[in-house]
Amino acid sequence: MRLALWIFLLASCPCLPCTMTFSYASPVDFVLCVCGGGIVQQEPQGPRPPSTPPPVCSFLQVWGLPGCPPHPNSRTMSASETDFENAQSRVKHLKEDPGNEVKLKLYALHKQATEGPCSVPKPGVFDIINRAKWDARDALGSLPKETARRSDVHLVASLSASSDSSRLAGPGDTNRSGYQTLVVTSEGGITQIMFNRPAKKNAMNTQMYNEIVLALNAASKDDTILTVLTGNGDYFSSGNDLTNAAEIPPGGLEEKANNSSNLLRKFVSCFIDFPKPLVALVNGPAVGIGVTILGLCDVVYASDKATFHTPFTSLGLSPEGCSSYTFPKIMGPAKAAEVLVFGKKLTAREAYADGLVAEVFPDSTFQKEVWTRLQAYAKLPKNAMRASKQLLRSLEKEQLHAVNAEECKSLISRVQSDECKNALASFLSRKAKL
Repeated sequence: MRLALWIFLLASCPCLPCTMTFSYASPVDFVLCVCGGGIVQQEPQGPRPPSTPPPVCSFLQVWGLPGCPPHPNSRTMSASETDFENAQSRVKHLKEDPGNEVKLKLYALHKQATEGPCSVPKPGVFDIINRAKWDARDALGSLPKETARRSDVHLVASLSASSDSSRLAGPGDTNRSGYQTLVVTSEGGITQIMFNRPAKKNAMNTQMYNEIVLALNAASKDDTILTVLTGNGDYFSSGNDLTNAAEIPPGGLEEKANNSSNLLRKFVSCFIDFPKPLVALVNGPAVGIGVTILGLCDVVYASDKATFHTPFTSLGLSPEGCSSYTFPKIMGPAKAAEVLVFGKKLTAREAYADGLVAEVFPDSTFQKEVWTRLQAYAKLPKNAMRASKQLLRSLEKEQLHAVNAEECKSLISRVQSDECKNALASFLSRKAKL
């Protein structure tokens, strides 16, 4: 289906000829400047004559809204492909402009879903538009087509819901799809919470911690059967966003340490108390808190490209996420010490052998295989599953909360230690040089 979104390259940007206009599902045109100038409403421009083709096949080819989606044979089209095409149709009905960053993300996901990883040469530094598009595609790396298609569908769904709720929700209403760092969707009895900072390798900043707490609390009360955690892009999560530590409140480092400890304790408690089956789909590397929370999930499935790394000691820190209790229980004390004390990075196969992961799948079929399995699980009796989880977890809940409190207490002192300060200074220094 062709969208009525015409692209014109203009020379109106004061810095470089990078401004373009497009008709965005309304008679109003906008100017979009990739130099960061934002969107400026313009006077309506007349429709392009039907006999004149647009300069490019689709809006997707510039900013990510597909105008020429693929047309597979309807006999062989899978349900996910149907959802994908429906998502492309829904884009043109968005009531609000989603912004340049989201358009680039839509563009990259669509290209990845239809063509696979980016294989074209990187455009020159002055080819700003194509350079931005190339960077967006390159950030997805070797993300499988199936994963890109699913991510595209979820992103469009969240944009549609956000657009609708922004007009309908009153003061105090919670917009479930209005997260900034997550994509949360519910379908077929499954709530999926997807970490959505792919450009930052899904590193968890303060906002993401808070949003995961909100999403888990909402999922615990909805009518779905089970909840899934996964990451958007190449990483599951690269752990705590260390740039958080650079934000020191008026009370100094001690206040910062206490605030971080309180947030972490609340975050981990949500995993301990979560009443439904919680499944982690580790689609890529997991680091730090992205690893330790896996011990609180009921089942962990991993792509063979996943790795598991907890570099606490090298950062002058100590374990969190109840891993000081769950990892020795899962792996045995010696293996847990290798991982938590010495920072040994595990491959997916090693994590499977150590009991942290239930099963490892080839990355090329990971999404298809795990979602087939999850959809079958979602058909099991809901109350029976919750009762079974309660029996498995209830006896150690009190212990887990005590461990969580002790770990957070330890981190308060570790964050203020010279070892941690030096490690953080080294990290920020390296980051400044990039």
